[in-house]
Amino acid sequence: MTKIAVIYYSMYGHTKKLADTAAASAKESGAEVGVFQVPETLPEGVLTAMGAAPRTTDPVASGKTLEEHDGYIFVIPTRYGRAVGQFSAFFDHTGGQWMKQVGANEPVIAYIALSKKFATIITSTGTQHGGQETTALTTIPFFTHHGIIYVPLGYATGDLMNMKEVMGGSPWGAGTLAGADGSRQSSDLELGIVTIHAKHFTSVVHQFVKGGE
Repeated sequence: MTKIAVIYYSMYGHTKKLADTAAASAKESGAEVGVFQVPETLPEGVLTAMGAAPRTTDPVASGKTLEEHDGYIFVIPTRYGRAVGQFSAFFDHTGGQWMKQVGANEPVIAYIALSKKFATIITSTGTQHGGQETTALTTIPFFTHHGIIYVPLGYATGDLMNMKEVMGGSPWGAGTLAGADGSRQSSDLELGIVTIHAKHFTSVVHQFVKGGE
């Protein structure tokens, strides 16, 4: 069975909602799904001062988590147009997996660690122009160095062309707008796009896994 890991960081709960929505869709699409959060890097005192929500009980992801799944739905909050520091730190701790790749001079190509895995990105920003697309774009180098295959949403849903309300999301991936003060919650439209995104991604990973059986 296709194994999908939904991996998120959430300080105020917005991306947790996106992660749970994506997980439900991937599961409904026939995948075995695990929901994980990346490790926290901020001291408890700083989190309290920032008004952060309590940490959830979801297990904490590690490099081993990535090895054990066929595909990853990364749900990433944006800071200044790129992934938050917690996600960057998580990626930086996957050196052990990177070292398992076969060198260029090896006589036989073997695909181990994270090579030929699949990933997609869902984002959350404070404003419409807060960097949802650049967050996806600047995360792709991580995928490239591991040999992970990036799967964008594309225009898998016509909802991305909606002009009647403010919303997050793009061909790079589904997304939400939290508001500059974090007061806005994900709309039904945004959550619907997340659902389609996860279904689309899962179908792509399904094809690969089935073909390799």
